[in-house]
Amino acid sequence: MQHILTRLVAQEELTAAETEKILVNITQEAYPMEQITAFIMGLQMRGVSVDELLGLRSGILKTGVPVDLSPYQPIDIVGTGGDGKNTFNISTCSCFVVAGAGYKVAKHGNYAATSVSGASNVIEGHGVKFTNDNDKLRRSIEESGIVYLHAPLFARAMKFVAPIRKALKIPTCFNLLGPIVNPCRPAYQMLGVANLNQMRLYSNVYQKMGIGYGIVNSIDGYDEISLTSDFKVTTKTQEKIYSPADLGFEHANVADLSGMSYQTVDDAKKVFDDVLSGNGTKSQTDVVVANAGFAISIMEPDKSIDECIAIARESLDSKKALNTLKKYVELNS
Repeated sequence: MQHILTRLVAQEELTAAETEKILVNITQEAYPMEQITAFIMGLQMRGVSVDELLGLRSGILKTGVPVDLSPYQPIDIVGTGGDGKNTFNISTCSCFVVAGAGYKVAKHGNYAATSVSGASNVIEGHGVKFTNDNDKLRRSIEESGIVYLHAPLFARAMKFVAPIRKALKIPTCFNLLGPIVNPCRPAYQMLGVANLNQMRLYSNVYQKMGIGYGIVNSIDGYDEISLTSDFKVTTKTQEKIYSPADLGFEHANVADLSGMSYQTVDDAKKVFDDVLSGNGTKSQTDVVVANAGFAISIMEPDKSIDECIAIARESLDSKKALNTLKKYVELNS
């Protein structure tokens, strides 16, 4: 590690193989905490490279609990978090809309870090018991179309750096890893980012990963399609800026998405359930439909975005999305 730290001081970049080995060594407690802290801060101060991030990802997956859902070619919808907007669980809600439309979904998530309710909070709030049992996970995706992967049950490496991250109290490269360490390695992913620098970084990461992807960012800083402003979408083949009106949507009401909408996990769960049952506000419903529609478009590149949004809206209006939630809860409680 001393040699690695010397190179970081000299602003040298590490290879993916090197950062993977470092991550594995961290899980084997091969370094003192002081050197790990210096390593993390060295990457943070210089800025982590694409290859360094991919190496750390490989190390986390290599030392974690594997999940094989490859026959289902699932999609994950996730945000980086940390946008400070405290929205309701838009990505998670969108996952049930996509699954209700007949696509396989493998949602990876955790408890809230910077908001009231993370994906794990709202899923657990329905009585779901998290598991890393492959047989149970496969049954869930086969019978309900969706599976939820609670991150702490899979990424064993994270516990070795958790005390350092807690003590530092600043974002590090490990915050960037969350969206790309889904243990089932999904075939498709839609990622929401809070700024355009992250969009460029993850675009390069996904290209090297070789999966189908879409990255979205609302110009006013949401890490999802919020419909509160124009938003940018980057995929393997294009970059495009949309306004809500381009897709037939009105501008969303900020208060419906966050802040005044809820203060507790129970409040967030109510919004989540209201949207899927058809009782959400227009803004809440439209935002979920928009995100689900763009997720479908990643898997259906030959369909227009208008067609994909129509598929998402039908899933919600027909109660297929709600029935998917009910079946998922029944299988996993």
